[in-house]
Amino acid sequence: MADAGSRVSGGRAASGSPSDAHYNRIKDDLVRGSYPPGTVLLETVLGERYGVSRTPVREALGRLAQDGFIDRGSRGFVVRRRSPEEILAIYEARISLESTAAGLAAERRTPFDLSRLDHLAEQRRGAPESADRATLTAMNEDWHRALRAAARNDIVSGFLDRLDSLLAIYRPATATPVDADRTVVEHDAILDAVHASDGARAQETMTTHLTRMRDLRIQGLARELS
Repeated sequence: MADAGSRVSGGRAASGSPSDAHYNRIKDDLVRGSYPPGTVLLETVLGERYGVSRTPVREALGRLAQDGFIDRGSRGFVVRRRSPEEILAIYEARISLESTAAGLAAERRTPFDLSRLDHLAEQRRGAPESADRATLTAMNEDWHRALRAAARNDIVSGFLDRLDSLLAIYRPATATPVDADRTVVEHDAILDAVHASDGARAQETMTTHLTRMRDLRIQGLARELS
């Protein structure tokens, strides 16, 4: 599946240019939390860190500002301070788009799609209790991407990929075993609807799942800000 930024931004990230590489490197560091909110991103400092000149860094920062990861302030580019309101706005879009994708997947999925989704769901169910959050998150994301692929709508998938990147910054620092177990149960409910070719039920169960995830992210951010 192509990178969300390439679809949403007119195919820029698909070109594989040096500018794209620097964009992705800085974005990945932002998602990992390498630059806390409020950090001023200086072209000279970033150039030294990544071993490049200021020009590609400047281009990458401009794109990151356009895509909502950073702000352009009076002192230059600044890492955005996130808010519960922004989580709500992102999830408002994600719930609408991903519930639509789930409904389409129920109608358009192939035997291969079902086999892939079943395999990924089984991997997630079989994850050891010692698995860390990053591993579980990657498994969940793989399952969601497979479901989107089954919907066969690249536009919807592209926008959802970009929303994923924005939401990654909001991942709660911890997740309880109960939360993790509920995610497995909710994924299974969605998958049952897809197996049954029940688009309406797939949409409804996806909406329920993502609404809970939205609330968890808001709670996590509230704890960080308190």
